[in-house]
Amino acid sequence: MTPQIIAHMLRRVRRGTLSVEEALERLRNLPYEDLGYAKIDHHRPLRQGLPEVVFGRGKSPEQVEAMVRRMLGRGHNILVTRADPAQFERVRKLDPAAEFHPLSGTIAIRRNRKLNGKGKILVITAGTTDVPVAEEALVTAEAMGNRVEALYDVGVAGIHRLLGESHRLRGARVIIVAAGMEGALPSVVAGLVGVPVIAVPTSVGYGASFRGLAALLGMLNSCAPNVAVVNIDNGFGAGYLASIINRL
Repeated sequence: MTPQIIAHMLRRVRRGTLSVEEALERLRNLPYEDLGYAKIDHHRPLRQGLPEVVFGRGKSPEQVEAMVRRMLGRGHNILVTRADPAQFERVRKLDPAAEFHPLSGTIAIRRNRKLNGKGKILVITAGTTDVPVAEEALVTAEAMGNRVEALYDVGVAGIHRLLGESHRLRGARVIIVAAGMEGALPSVVAGLVGVPVIAVPTSVGYGASFRGLAALLGMLNSCAPNVAVVNIDNGFGAGYLASIINRL
């Protein structure tokens, strides 16, 4: 337990935003709470400014419910990625305000709608088949306190669709681009703007795309110097990184 954490709790008690009993309960569970099958990192918001996110795939509905239950009392937005409808039904019983995004399998509970980002994050896809990955990035960035907009189906096969929206590109502080096939779109977007472009290769394409590997290699070899690349289908990682950049 660090002196900074104790001082933070004392300030909240003095301001009346946290009772003495609540402060003691939180201090007992810092820096993490061991549920046996998972260790919830309650310390992460103090350490990184953003709460832990639950990866739903491979967990039972009961496990996801228990983790969300333990996170609910802390006032943070809660995000579960790669979730399924059975997990969502459990979470919705805990909080009827929980939202399920079926395309990406993302569950979001928004307890705090304060905007922490300094500008707008724009999420772009090359095609509509890339939307599930883009939606994961979009919901993640929103849950992290950012203003987010989407621009879908503007790939290089019809580049005029992108150029017709150039004013939206110029209005963004960070841009996320999800694309499969040969993964060319992030390079094009990055050549039009002077902001960070986070490229997300998707596992969309025919046989030689190798389930996103071709797009990944294309993006890693981009000639545009303002492109950074996350892993295949990693919309969450793109949304999280964009949020950190947008807070700087």
